[in-house]
Amino acid sequence: MPDTASGSTAPAIEGIKLSKAFGGVQALDSASFAARRGEVHALVGENGAGKSTLIKILGGRLHPDSGEVRLAGESVELGSPDVAHGRGVWTVFQELTLLPWMTVAENLLIRREPRGAFGLIDRARMAEEAGSILARLGIRHIDPRRLVEDLSLAQRQMVEIVRVIVQDPDILLLDEPTSSLGENEVEWLFRLIRELRGRNKCIIFTSHRWNEITDVADRITIFRNGGELGTFTEIDESEAVTLMTGQRVEALYPQLSVLKAAQPVLEARGLSGPGISEISLTLHAGEILGVGGLAGHGHRELFSSLFGAASTTGGDILMNGNKVRISSPRDAVSRGIALVPEDRKTEGLILPMSVGINLTLATLSQISLLGVIRGGRERRVALDMVDRLKIRTPGLRNPVQQLSGGNQQKVLLARWLLADSGIVLLYDVTRGVDIATKHEIYELMIRLAGEGRGVLFYSSDAEELAHLSHRVLVMREGRVAAEIRAPGITAEDIVSAAVREASSIVD
Repeated sequence: MPDTASGSTAPAIEGIKLSKAFGGVQALDSASFAARRGEVHALVGENGAGKSTLIKILGGRLHPDSGEVRLAGESVELGSPDVAHGRGVWTVFQELTLLPWMTVAENLLIRREPRGAFGLIDRARMAEEAGSILARLGIRHIDPRRLVEDLSLAQRQMVEIVRVIVQDPDILLLDEPTSSLGENEVEWLFRLIRELRGRNKCIIFTSHRWNEITDVADRITIFRNGGELGTFTEIDESEAVTLMTGQRVEALYPQLSVLKAAQPVLEARGLSGPGISEISLTLHAGEILGVGGLAGHGHRELFSSLFGAASTTGGDILMNGNKVRISSPRDAVSRGIALVPEDRKTEGLILPMSVGINLTLATLSQISLLGVIRGGRERRVALDMVDRLKIRTPGLRNPVQQLSGGNQQKVLLARWLLADSGIVLLYDVTRGVDIATKHEIYELMIRLAGEGRGVLFYSSDAEELAHLSHRVLVMREGRVAAEIRAPGITAEDIVSAAVREASSIVD
């Protein structure tokens, strides 16, 4: 990694012996960190290592229990994001802050809307100004007049980033900004980051994708259990993983079992609807069927249709050889179909509610008697899942929003394990989780298939699909463009098929 950092004596921003606890969890434990102008500084570590807490403190969203924050050598109190903004510190947090019921233009120009006659907002001028901002930053495919709630997660993330970039921050904090972005969008972001670095700005970012870290970061600080373990200009992935986890992970991807002849458990025949056209697929018992391709080519719409969350205009869905009508998620769940969605925080979990309630939401009938939840039964099954999936939580009564991203994902997976669903739809389930948690999720997927369940698995990571799928369906423009079969599936095969027009089968 090139070291392009400035030779300034005082760091642009630093945290000194910062500590922060939430209930019984020590998120930061006397952690220190410093970043300079003219550098990109990456923070890496497992979910729950303290990275996001550090960024929230540096960005003014959290106040440390102890410790000190300095800007250019001066001790400061960043009591709120507004105070941080006044000092040139802006943050793109993991949790999107866009207002979904407002347009892209309204979100970009909030508090500085152009006014016309009688002081009224000039909406035509607002859309024009927002369009100019987007175009200047290389975004031409997002209409500034669209509602944010109608955008894809990747598009919302890009708008969130733009809203901060246009403030011309001196110090830019990015908390997992790439977790919902595709390859092209990541490259777009990295171009912006390199431009800011060239203007002597300080950029701090977190990511769980090692190739991204080595591509753009000048220095790396590794965190574990709330403390920093060291800052490096050169370190290889295996050494970093050992430091992050405290143990050596010999193989990230577990061995995929050979698929035995089995009956189809889920079929789509000529399925069409918004975003998809004439989709046909067959998922067998014990199979992990991967779905890949470039972002925005109908994957989300396919999964939503199979789960009854999106309407279809043609085609059939079959389960165990019989035609079924799935018109709502309730229908899907009652038929034994589970979905772990793309955005766990808005589509999967009820964040203010407890870990225990989120775990058992899909199985209330099993833990109830005459409509009354049996507390002892609920606690036993929830604790069993916490133990089996190694979910790190202070207790079952703690709000699930207090957990790290990886542990939140485990709660969602555990919910459907409890439901004993025979068909499991997994949509980008490792997005935004650390390498150790990814490994645990991979093992869980293989265990589900080994139990005879059918697993339909979309991932934006072609390497994941190549290592974990018995077959991969590659989608393009809402259709299945290619089918690639094991053994010998490669990420290159998947990417190549995604950009080819002709439908094909690759053995």
